[in-house]
Amino acid sequence: MNTDGQIKQEEANRFSIMKQKSIQFIKLIFTLFIFSLTYHSQGQSKKESSSKYDIAAFVWPSYYPDDRAKIFWPDGIGEWQTVMNYEPKPGEDPQPRHPLWGYINEADPYIAEMEINAAADHGVNVFIFDWYWYDGMPFLEGQLNDGYMKAKNNDRVKFYLMWANHDVNYSWDKRNAGKPNDALIWKGAQDLNDFQIICHRVIEKYFSQPSYYKVDGKPSFMIYDLNNLIKGLGGVEKTKEALDWFRQETKKAGFEGLDLQLTLRGMGTAITGIAGDNVGTQDQVIKQLDFDGITHYQFVHFTNIDRNYLDILGDVKNEWDILNNKYDIPYYPHISVGWDNNPRFKMFRSGVVKNNTPENFEKALREAKTYVDTHPDQAPLITINSWNEWTESSYLMPDNKYGYGYLEAIKEVFMSN
Repeated sequence: MNTDGQIKQEEANRFSIMKQKSIQFIKLIFTLFIFSLTYHSQGQSKKESSSKYDIAAFVWPSYYPDDRAKIFWPDGIGEWQTVMNYEPKPGEDPQPRHPLWGYINEADPYIAEMEINAAADHGVNVFIFDWYWYDGMPFLEGQLNDGYMKAKNNDRVKFYLMWANHDVNYSWDKRNAGKPNDALIWKGAQDLNDFQIICHRVIEKYFSQPSYYKVDGKPSFMIYDLNNLIKGLGGVEKTKEALDWFRQETKKAGFEGLDLQLTLRGMGTAITGIAGDNVGTQDQVIKQLDFDGITHYQFVHFTNIDRNYLDILGDVKNEWDILNNKYDIPYYPHISVGWDNNPRFKMFRSGVVKNNTPENFEKALREAKTYVDTHPDQAPLITINSWNEWTESSYLMPDNKYGYGYLEAIKEVFMSN
């Protein structure tokens, strides 16, 4: 029989054991906590490393059913109609290119999630959506509004808008493209009233999105056609007033300001006024309107592309150097995957990029990376044409010829240790 002293001793021993186990448990929890912090820190470092560069792919949002777009693609599947029915002509790559993912509906949020993951996993972390406004209403907003913005993972790839304010003729309609009566369907130039409606829509609907791309806290907004902008607003001075108003409205909405970007054409391009008068060169007008940054949309806009891709790249690098010395605002280096818009036409159209393999595309990307690395005072932005310009043969999406080759090139350059 245990005495009271023995019982007390046994209780003391049990307490001591429990205390030791509690201390061991606390040490284990503390160790796991420190490990998790270290692991999280390493994960953050890797994440920051992979997103050191803003790799922004233009998006042509025409691959989904849109009733208004049936004027060009009556089958109701957007420009997939053109891609599906394309047969190469003499002088082109004899192998027609088709999407590895099939003819997907890019306005479906589940499809958008797949695309976002594929882009982000390969280093594309920004989409620049071509955005349209014709006859007092938006056009082709479905991929952005119903696809990307409803995707649960859209925080992986930021986005911003390029107002594609160009005129529209029959070039999207293969039945009539290239024919003599290339009639104007919609005008890209918009007057002040429509411009202000556009700006309020953009500020309220898009700038406020958590994933909207910004530079120094300022939402980025790109203009495609400088001539049409000025023509619609009534001249350079009135355009300056309208853009200043846009900046103020953006600030009123709670942002630091507006990062206003422009896509360039060839150097020395003349800008015309509302009556067709020459109001100055592109360079002069850009400075007058106080743009914050410039880039290109396509190689075809400033150099001869009917040749070998590496020969084109030499001219591209020279263009970058000239622009860097000419302007006081950032030039964001641009890379195009290629160019061949023959899928949109029944007749052969000269001007086809040759030898634009993923390997040569990777060489171009390395040049863009070097440019960004040597310009640390500007946003590390690189624009790429494009995510899905299938009918211009300039896309990153996987196809039946190169698979994921172009995306793998981006991953190799910007995500590889």
